[in-house]
This record gives sequence, C-alpha cells and structure tokens, in this order.
Amino acid sequence: QVQPVESGGGSVQAGGSLRLSCKAAGYTPSSHCLAWFRQLPGQEREGLAFISTDGTKAYYTYSVKGRFTISQDDARTMLQLQMDKLRPEDTGMYFCAARASPYRDSCYFSQSPSDYHFWGQGARVTVSS
Repeated sequence: QVQPVESGGGSVQAGGSLRLSCKAAGYTPSSHCLAWFRQLPGQEREGLAFISTDGTKAYYTYSVKGRFTISQDDARTMLQLQMDKLRPEDTGMYFCAARASPYRDSCYFSQSPSDYHFWGQGARVTVSS
C-alpha cells in the first residue's frame, strides 16, 4: 500500500514562503508518480502542480503560476513544492497524491483528483493578511 506523507505546512504572513515535502511509503518510482493538490475552504479539491517524469516540465493551476515551484529528487522518491509570495487565498489543505501508472509523464498529464489512487492526510497552510 502506497502512503504519501506531507510535511512542511504551517502559518505565514502574506508575501511569505513555505516549502512542502512529500515522501510515500511503499512507493515505487517505476510504477507510481506523485503530484500536488489542494482544497481551499468551501471548495472542491483541485489540481495544483504536476511534474514530468524527467522533471523538465511542470504544470500549475493558473492561480499559482509564477509563485509555486514543484520539484523532485533525482530518484523520484521525494516531491517538493516551494510556495512563494503566499496570499491569504492560498489558505487551505495541501495534499500529495500518488498515481499507480508505469507510463512516462503519467502524472504530468493526469490532473484530476480522480486520476490518483493514494492520498496523504494533507498539510495545513494558513496565510494571514
């Protein structure tokens, strides 16, 4: 069973930065991939950031483009999300999710929560004005 675990959430003032990390127990890079989602208060879970297998391509939801950066280590066992210029509207729960797929760039092209099979408990991010 794959179990993603997020770390690094917390509270910050507007304009500040946080860095989230995700490691997944039971995760095999050759048959899984990881991505970031978030759920803002009163809203449905949304795709946030996705990365290609080789790490050269990334996709972000429009509201975080230019502020958030997704990255992975060379072994593809850890996923990170650098969040800069945080805004109060970024407040919410941030999730790392794993998708079971052997195909290259599977997570980069799979941006719906329903495409993912394993979810972390989430990391709370609070941005105060």
